[in-house]
Amino acid sequence: MKIGVPREIKNREYRVGMTPAAVHELAGHGHEVFVETQAGAAIGFSDQDYRQAGAQILDQASEVFEAAELIVKVKEPQAQERAMLTPGHTLFTYLHLAPDQAQTDELVASGATCIAYETVTDRSGRLPLLAPMSEVAGRMSIQAGAHCLEKAAGGRGVLLGGVPGVSAARVTIIGAGVVGQNALAMAVGLGAQVTVLDRDMAVLRSLDQRYGNRITTLFSTAQTLDQAVTESDLVIGGVLIPGASAPKLVTRDMIRRMPEGSVLVDVAIDQGGCAETSRATTHDDPTYLVDGVVHYCVANMPGAVARTATLALNNVTLPFVAALANKGPVQAMKDDPHLLAGLNVAGGKVTYREVAEATGHPYTKAESLLGS
Repeated sequence: MKIGVPREIKNREYRVGMTPAAVHELAGHGHEVFVETQAGAAIGFSDQDYRQAGAQILDQASEVFEAAELIVKVKEPQAQERAMLTPGHTLFTYLHLAPDQAQTDELVASGATCIAYETVTDRSGRLPLLAPMSEVAGRMSIQAGAHCLEKAAGGRGVLLGGVPGVSAARVTIIGAGVVGQNALAMAVGLGAQVTVLDRDMAVLRSLDQRYGNRITTLFSTAQTLDQAVTESDLVIGGVLIPGASAPKLVTRDMIRRMPEGSVLVDVAIDQGGCAETSRATTHDDPTYLVDGVVHYCVANMPGAVARTATLALNNVTLPFVAALANKGPVQAMKDDPHLLAGLNVAGGKVTYREVAEATGHPYTKAESLLGS
């Protein structure tokens, strides 16, 4: 298999699809790996590191796309990258298609086979390729929120953990999945007053047993959510419906009633955001104000800690990349229903129901495109 690793071009995105160690594994199995020059340079992986691992270094992304059959990336392909995709390509990366009509339309038009990290499953129904970035983003959300609460950053001038004689900040975490639980650990560690909302009582019981009276757990209803959000200094949005647009749980009216200078960190922004007032921002310009509330909605949060994030991502993607390369995409997906769950677009058709519903494309069962 000819495998291509282009340099990421999204704003402030320094992660890379494959590390030299991953390249070494695949080259050792006889695959050809083409890496765009400087693809990993920003996080300490030089062209020479990739050469020593067995890769060929190419000068431009267009050369990588032309040479490769399997394209391994991190972030969704940007418009200029989508223009280089052909029916002969298999793309393996994060896609987040449901809220992105233009990307969906162009991937369908390309004819390429597009497998999304965020919908690949495991035996327990979890999302193993999304989990490490959710862990990173969940932990970062508290760091980002604490910074945004500082007066110089537009916040209300509140220290997350308080000091003796002064109350700690009130933090509400919406969703107790991977993002929420990692945000919770960080917030508790910093001494904040933390409330976490979810609709899974088993998860809430588990968190109550783990943290005891250091946190408040609430079953999420319109009323409990409204009260928790509007009384918070910092709100973390960590809800997820796999492959679908995030539900708009935080209304504009809730934002209007939050304290001036409070902060919303919407980690669900990759899937459109969980607040009615959320819109994607970048690391260059990460925040904006709505009704006096600081909104932090960076769509590639883990890109800020790109080396850690790249290593964590490669730990979980490498076995799937190896399967795609060793068996070919069709056979690999036939053999592994969890990898097949990642197929979002193929042969000009949308093969993930939630994406089809969100973007208006007809839905085609993925299995029907694999042949007998």
